[in-house]
Amino acid sequence: MAKKPKTDPNYKVISENRRARFDYAIESDLECGIILMGSEVKALREGGANIAESYAEVKDGELWLVNSYISPYDRAMFSHEERRRRKLLASKKELARLWNETQRKGMTLVPLVLYFNHKGIAKLKIGVAKGKKTVDKRQTEAKRDWDRQKERLLKQS
Repeated sequence: MAKKPKTDPNYKVISENRRARFDYAIESDLECGIILMGSEVKALREGGANIAESYAEVKDGELWLVNSYISPYDRAMFSHEERRRRKLLASKKELARLWNETQRKGMTLVPLVLYFNHKGIAKLKIGVAKGKKTVDKRQTEAKRDWDRQKERLLKQS
């Protein structure tokens, strides 16, 4: 996950997909840019976005974000579609690697965090992930519960 510098006024997390780390085993991640319209950027600055039901795909040599939601900006002269496909920016080398992993290894591209970086530019962190089975999810939950219980016991001592 992107870490926030302590004295950076531009850094701001817009939307986070918390469910992704529960449903998927994230193997690697990639920070990429996103092509947006002006009204979309202003809506993101107000904090109106959701990437929980979205996914990324490599199609025709380009990386796309599908089914992400950016709320409409009511003061815009020319509004945008809320759930349109948005192009993501990545190098050709990264695109080839992502295509390889999704086509051959059966992985998926899951958006993890949508945020403004220290320069004030909208970025999206996507993870190359493999879906977890129900048993794996239970093990993850049991481990998390044990860690919480262990912390409580250490605080009481």
